[in-house]
Order: sequence, then structure tokens, then C-alpha cells
Amino acid sequence: MRKIFLGLSLLTVLVAGAQKKTNPTTFGKSITADDLKRHLYIVAGPEMEGRNTPSPGLERAATYIENQFKSFGLLPGNNGTYRQFYPLYKDSITGSSLKVNGTAFTADNDYQVNAMTSYNASLRLGEAVFVGYGIVDGDVWNDYKDVNVAGKIVILANGSPANYKTTATGFSSPANLNAKIRNAQTKGAIAVFVVADNFPRKPIVSGGNYQLNGYAASVYPQVVNISEKVVAQIIGADGEGILAKLKAGNAPSKAYKAKIDFSVNKVTKEEPVSNVIGIVEGSDKKDEYVVVTAHYDHEGIRADGTIYYGADDDGSGTVSVIEMAEAFAKAKAAGKGPRRTMVFMTVSGEEKGLWGSEYYGNNPVFPLEKTSVNLNIDMIGRIGSDYTGKDKDSLNYVYVIGDDKLSTDLTPVTDIANKYVKLKLDKRYNDINDKNRFYYRSDHYNFAKNGVPAIFYFNGVHADYHKPTDTPDKINYPLMAKRAQLVFYTAWEIANRDDMMKRDLKLEIPGR
Repeated sequence: MRKIFLGLSLLTVLVAGAQKKTNPTTFGKSITADDLKRHLYIVAGPEMEGRNTPSPGLERAATYIENQFKSFGLLPGNNGTYRQFYPLYKDSITGSSLKVNGTAFTADNDYQVNAMTSYNASLRLGEAVFVGYGIVDGDVWNDYKDVNVAGKIVILANGSPANYKTTATGFSSPANLNAKIRNAQTKGAIAVFVVADNFPRKPIVSGGNYQLNGYAASVYPQVVNISEKVVAQIIGADGEGILAKLKAGNAPSKAYKAKIDFSVNKVTKEEPVSNVIGIVEGSDKKDEYVVVTAHYDHEGIRADGTIYYGADDDGSGTVSVIEMAEAFAKAKAAGKGPRRTMVFMTVSGEEKGLWGSEYYGNNPVFPLEKTSVNLNIDMIGRIGSDYTGKDKDSLNYVYVIGDDKLSTDLTPVTDIANKYVKLKLDKRYNDINDKNRFYYRSDHYNFAKNGVPAIFYFNGVHADYHKPTDTPDKINYPLMAKRAQLVFYTAWEIANRDDMMKRDLKLEIPGR
């Protein structure tokens, strides 16, 4: 019995080793330029109308991807369905009013509210506090120094005084309007009236933009843009020419008595969109996962009928995921399937703010701690501007971003995979100081920030980036096929290795 047992054990090891060493080129080469082209002329065709999130075109694209997964024999990736639906929320203003000391003001002529910065409310307050520019910057500057704004309306101006200096820029600057609103919130203000001199204004669309997070952890104060005329009605003579007085340094922070009636009404629309998920189940390590992603959404269609086709961004990634899914399904059918479960996912809402991958990261179908890697494809069908006519490798390169982050296994496995296709692997955007911040701008980041090792494959921006001219006829299909094959071989190596990818590097995030 002992001899028989040892023999069977040895046979099991040999079989596992044979499977691990299966030559993947038969399946990798099934990812062809012709097949990619056939899929892309559909995914980035006029019927999809630019695949905006949400839109009927996006839904048509999702249905196409789902049908491809079904035809290959992929299993549904989300508890019996190929879709992971998530809700989007859109607020629309239905009415507003503002009256000060009995004087009624008119929306757009004297004040303006925005659906994104307002909520249903009816306020009747007897005091408002003017706080100049509303800047708080440690010991350097504090416009709230001698006033209490808790439960009150704060009045402030955008911009900053001439004698205020800061090295911080953009959203990090204490003079940024968002920073001012946060300060008002921290100090307990119930509303922020922002003084502007560009009234009357054109009416803004009553409906705001869609957003992923319909239930905020905390609510900003009401934000209302008001004219100097409204300010003068609230604070009297001190408010006459208030912006000029601010520039001259003659407008100190001060509380003012006034009868202020303000109301706003809005409604919220909820719209479902989805990620599309199909799987090829693994064998002895099927409870561990390799996730391959691309975003299938783009910029949509404009009111004049102009379509933003998004062939490269990210039709190229979407159809590459489709082709890789088919290649792994063929390997499975041939008895050469992966040891780990392959998860093929096309996500929506990337162009709006990585919505689909963020939702997945917060609501993973497969445990993130058991996800060995995320391989994310976002634009691999074109020649980027850094290579066009400038480099001998312009027809044989790809940017590999992130293989130096989170896992020391990523670079070696990439090099192994590249032996099959011999691309130039350009890693310039691994630089922590990359001004483009590419590593933080595509869907892999919502895996990486949750600890999952990730690589982002990219061809760089070009003249048609985010323009209607990003069309399927401009794609370099043979080059795209090689790039997709690189991702396939990388996924193959990771899916069939003995161990999950190590998580032995700390993710560095600039500015933190």
C-alpha cells in the first residue's frame, strides 16, 4: 500500500507539473488582429453611440460583451448573472426662492443654486456672517478669527487677497473654493453664500450630473452663488461694492442681522448600470483569482449628434478582454485550463471617475484577499505621441505601469510573458513623480488601493484622445494583438504558478 500511495502521489505531481508547463502559444495566438478588428467595429461603432454612462448605447455594448462571454462558454461571474449592477444618482432642481428683509430675488438674475451643491431645505434665519474670502491657513491666515458661524449663513468671496501667499496649488490650496466650503462645514455653517460679480447669469441645467455615491457620509452646507445686490440687502451699507472693498482690505469679518428666507427643492433619479463579468473556472486553485479588466464606456454622443467613438479609449481594451476570455475558454475546453479562476470584467463609468471599478472594489464578487492580480487594459490600439515618428520601437512597444508596486513578483512574471511577444516594455510612468499620474487614473487603481497587485497596459495619449476622431479605422490591429497577447501570457503565468503574487511592497501615493 505504501509503495502504491507514493506512486500515485508522484503521478499527481507529474500531472500538475505537466499542466503548469503547457505551452500557451496555441491559445495566445488565437488572439488575432482580424478578430480584434471585427469586435471593435461593433463595440466602437455608431450603434453604440459612444457608450456614455449611463445610456442606451452603453447597455447595447454590455449586451454584446455578455453574449460573447456566453458564446465562449464562460460562466456568469456574479451569482448566476453576467452583470454586476450598481445605481447612479442624478439630482434635479425643481424650484428655489430667496428673500431678504422682505425683498424677493430672482434665480439666475440675483442668485443661482446648483443641484450638485444643494439639498432639499427651507431656511428662515435672522443672522448671517461675512467672512471675507473665507480662508483658513493655520497661523498664516484665518478669516474666522473673531466670528462664530455655527448654525448660520456664511457669506464669502471666491479668490484670495493680494497679500495672501501660499505655495499650495489647485485643490490643495486654502484659497480653493472647496477648501473654503469644508472650513465653513467644519465650523458649523448651515449655508455658504458665495459672492460673484457675473450676474445675471445664464440658467444652468436644472439636472446635475450622475454620481456614484448617492449617500454621502456627511453633507456640505447649502452652497448658493449670490450677486453683490443680494449682499447689500443682507449687510446694508457695508455690502455696497463689497468685492472692491475686499480688494482694498476694507471688509472685515462681521455678523449682520437680517431676515433671510431661502428654499430649494430637488428630486433624485436613480439609474442602474453594470459591470459585465464572465469567468473560466480554475482547477486545483479555483478559489484564487486573476482578474482582467478594461472599461467599456466612453464619452457618448453630443446633442448635435457627434459621436465620441472611443475606439482606442477603451474599445481596444474591451475587445482585448473579449479575445482573452475566448483564448482561456479554448484552453479550458482542451483540458489545459488555468489553475486559478480567470475573471474577465469590463467595467462602466471609468470616464466619470472610475465608478464601476470603485463599486467592485467596495462590493467585490470574489474576495480581494484571494485575488492574485489585476491586469487592466486601457488603450492599447494606437501609437502614442511620445513614439509617433520618433522612435525605432514605435511599432513594437507598450507602456507597463505598476509592475514595481505592491509585489516584487510583477516584474519577473512580466519579463517571462514578454518572451513570447518581445515587445519593448516602456516603464517611464512607474515614476512616482509622473506628472500625468497615469497609475492613479484607470480602473486597476481601485484594486491596488485595496492591496491587490496590479499592472496597467497603455499606449499613451495621441491626437485623437477624447475626441470624436478616435475611430476604429485608426487602430493598429497587429500591434494591438501583440499587446493583448502580452497580457494573456502574463495572466497565464500568474494563473498557473504555485503561489499567489506576493504583497510585499507598500503602495506610495504622491501627496500623502
